[in-house]
Amino acid sequence: MKLKTLTTAMILATVPMTGAFAAALDRSGQSIAAFLQPGNYFEAGITVLDPSVSGTSSAALGGQATGDMAGDYHSVSAALKLQLTDNFSFGLIFDQPFGAEADYKDGSAAFNPTSFDGTRAEVTTENLSFLFGFQPTENWNIYAGPVYQEAKGNVALRGAAYSLLSGYDATMKKDGGTGWLAGLAYQIPEIALKASLTYRSEIEHQLASTETGLVTGLPVAPGVNLPLGPYTAGKTDVTTPQSVNLDLQSGVMENTVAFLNVRWVNWDGFAIRPNSFGQALDGLAGYSSVVGALDPAQGAYLASLQGGNLVEYNEDQWSATAGVGRKFNEKWAGNVSVGWDSGAGNPITTLGPTEGYWNVGVGVQFSPAPNYFIAGGMKYFWLGDAEALTAANPNVGTFKDNDAIAYGLKMGYRF
Repeated sequence: MKLKTLTTAMILATVPMTGAFAAALDRSGQSIAAFLQPGNYFEAGITVLDPSVSGTSSAALGGQATGDMAGDYHSVSAALKLQLTDNFSFGLIFDQPFGAEADYKDGSAAFNPTSFDGTRAEVTTENLSFLFGFQPTENWNIYAGPVYQEAKGNVALRGAAYSLLSGYDATMKKDGGTGWLAGLAYQIPEIALKASLTYRSEIEHQLASTETGLVTGLPVAPGVNLPLGPYTAGKTDVTTPQSVNLDLQSGVMENTVAFLNVRWVNWDGFAIRPNSFGQALDGLAGYSSVVGALDPAQGAYLASLQGGNLVEYNEDQWSATAGVGRKFNEKWAGNVSVGWDSGAGNPITTLGPTEGYWNVGVGVQFSPAPNYFIAGGMKYFWLGDAEALTAANPNVGTFKDNDAIAYGLKMGYRF
């Protein structure tokens, strides 16, 4: 059996959820594999993630168990690729590349002091990528195109982990932004060899934000408050990061291919700093010298709040997935994979307190006819231990021994 047949029938679904649970806010992995399929092609998929993330607050905050704070979520994707001529192709890819969901439901002084109204946050994005490809020969594919992205989010901070910021709520309304992607692919179909390198630009957003519950005074003595505010309204600037994906696959024996994906995401320097939230931090820091004259330690703490962020990451993310796929017969194929993710720094925000992961995955594909298939897969993640922090507290707890399970389903059709 020719490897060319194998790569068409098998590699379409090498584990339907490439990203699923990754560093920082990374979710989908932003694959363009569908655009590199031969001929005309359509696919649609869904990924469901069930994470379990819990920890213990620091001794200064009571040393209490946080309970599972990671919300389950699902994401969908779809792609269309048209081979317009022998030399030109067009593609559309929809995915939800970045996101987060946190909900501290269990009662604790650090994150949910009332036991019914705890810290929670949600961030969602949606991408539509337009790809225009030029194939000067059978082996080469040069592609580029614009990307439209929408982003929105909301957050509620509760508990001693956030100090004077406890009680803060923000709704960041949906905003659209544009970026671009470009890449180069090379293939030798006879030996199932395919390599691609894809760059995606950062995308800037200005989210109209409604913020409430900010501190209005700094208590320094019984009955004495130093005033803060009023806060001026404004938008929240958020820039989703640039990234690079390297994808490789090659036949290693009859009916068997090996594959590798390496991904870099420029999270270093990423921050979410809502407008009034930032004013509150800077206002508190403005009193550092006054308070420091009475209490040097408290004055130094207030000074540290200057320029603080609601969410920030201080390291780039690197991730890799490697595996082997095999075609068993004309209708059935499967694959196994192993993955690693570096994380985006430690300590890290309480809204996603893990540092990278290791995972293993399995996938199976059923092709009732040569031109369509149904594929499913599962991954198990060992999540890295992390120390958590907030803008108001550099040490709020430790999260360890956590895991996640992801399930994916994909359907594809060649026409």
